[in-house]
Amino acid sequence: MTSAKVTEASEEGYERGLGSRQVQMIAIGGAIGVGLFMGAGANIAKAGPSIILMYALAGVVIFFIMRALGELLLYRPVSGSFAEYAREFLGPFFGFVTGWTYWLMWVVTGMAELTAAAIYIHFWFPEIPQWVSALVFLVVLFGVNLISVKIFGEVEFWFSMIKVTAIIGMIVIGLGVLTLGFSDAGDTAAVSNLWSHDGFFPNGIGSSLMTLQGVMFAYLAVELVGVTAGESENPEKTLPKAINTLPWRIIVFYVGALLVILSVVKWTEFSAGESPFVHAFGKIGIPLAAGIVNFVVLTAALSSCNSGMYSTGRMLRDLAANNEAPQAFGKLNARRTPAVGITVSVALMGIGVILNYVVPEKAFAYVTSVATAAGIWTWMMILVSHIRYRRAVDAGRLPASSFPAPGGALFSWVALVFLIGVTVMIAADADARVCLYVAAGWAVALGIGWTVLKRNNPALADRDESRFEKVG
Repeated sequence: MTSAKVTEASEEGYERGLGSRQVQMIAIGGAIGVGLFMGAGANIAKAGPSIILMYALAGVVIFFIMRALGELLLYRPVSGSFAEYAREFLGPFFGFVTGWTYWLMWVVTGMAELTAAAIYIHFWFPEIPQWVSALVFLVVLFGVNLISVKIFGEVEFWFSMIKVTAIIGMIVIGLGVLTLGFSDAGDTAAVSNLWSHDGFFPNGIGSSLMTLQGVMFAYLAVELVGVTAGESENPEKTLPKAINTLPWRIIVFYVGALLVILSVVKWTEFSAGESPFVHAFGKIGIPLAAGIVNFVVLTAALSSCNSGMYSTGRMLRDLAANNEAPQAFGKLNARRTPAVGITVSVALMGIGVILNYVVPEKAFAYVTSVATAAGIWTWMMILVSHIRYRRAVDAGRLPASSFPAPGGALFSWVALVFLIGVTVMIAADADARVCLYVAAGWAVALGIGWTVLKRNNPALADRDESRFEKVG
């Protein structure tokens, strides 16, 4: 099967039901997740105010990754984008590994989001076990994703709208506390809190750098806009706009929000397992503010889990279209959603419910480290595919994209080196290292799976070798 036919097969039947406003809000919402609302607490405790610099540094790299992805998307917009580009520019095995690893990332991220949502419910109902809340949310979001892509897009639009509005409101209130001195935190709120308590790097630069693996988890899902390419009404218009707004999203939602919060409340008061946003507004003492913020971070967690269910079904369908997954995953239901793939993925997300029953205090840390490792692999494949694509364009073998990345392949190389450095830091962190053990097991499983696939379908290698030679 040729490259074009494979792509047509993977796209055939999808409903282009995501409008411009939905794609834009999915892109914005993808930059605001549980990694910021929940994970920032542990990162602040480790790095102090310097965590702001870590989020900014990682944000620059994420922008390089997204511009590389944007160039590829406008060269050939496909729903299974990451796997398709790895398959085209690196060969069959890398497409297979990337598709399945991105699927794993979202399954595990879904577990993390369910865990966070269950923790947030404790704010109002501490007597409800974490696993019960996680199970209820899992079932409800599963229903949303089975109905249609339009319903998914609408739910995600409003989830993201709540997050965006709330963070802007939090920043405004925080600035009011700093400038006008009102509320219970007014007497101690000051920009000097950023350096007055053992300095900007209170635990040393090394400790701050070690938070980068946790910081990178906060940015998982920004690449989701690439998965929406096959169901966007006008990808040539909506995708560049969504990607180009990424810098201001990072500046406002990450750097801006953390600057304000760490000025209002000194960093020593934050801890792991608690949302810094909820703590800060509890400290301010505005009636119902902490409860409102807790509701917002709850919607953020549910939003990300909702996106994960959407993504896993599409990625499994792309794999099935390329004979790299059971053909049942390639089927669409009457509402043109990949119901079988979504159902299997949701069933595996249920492992997160079990973790919340067995080890509720460690569930979040375990699943986020695994999700980060899978996300880093996906980003690396985007970057390497982009480098190979630019090489093919420069040699005249492929047409140029209408949305070229600034700096060509240079910034992709910079981002690739950065991600390798983060991987080394993960290996050096005893708490995060567990994900590398999981990654090793996953690599063995994929190696066995690929061997079986080639044995049962020799045409796989022949098809992809011809494509590889075209761009190599």
